[in-house]
Amino acid sequence: MHHLPELGFLRESDIIGDPKSLPPKPAVIPVSRSTWWAGVKSGRFPQPVKLGPRITAWRVEDIRALIDSF
Repeated sequence: MHHLPELGFLRESDIIGDPKSLPPKPAVIPVSRSTWWAGVKSGRFPQPVKLGPRITAWRVEDIRALIDSF
């Protein structure tokens, strides 16, 4: 299991990973970006929270609940 903080927010790259970052971020939920956003739109994945005009994040609690539902 990946280490997730108890509280707070996760960005998209924290959830689906980013192999191009240094160091590479492993995926907590191994899906593509388009699959992630399609799941958000359909309600399969949690809805994001807008923290600013260009900052979208998800509550850690929502991602933990999603992982537990698998």
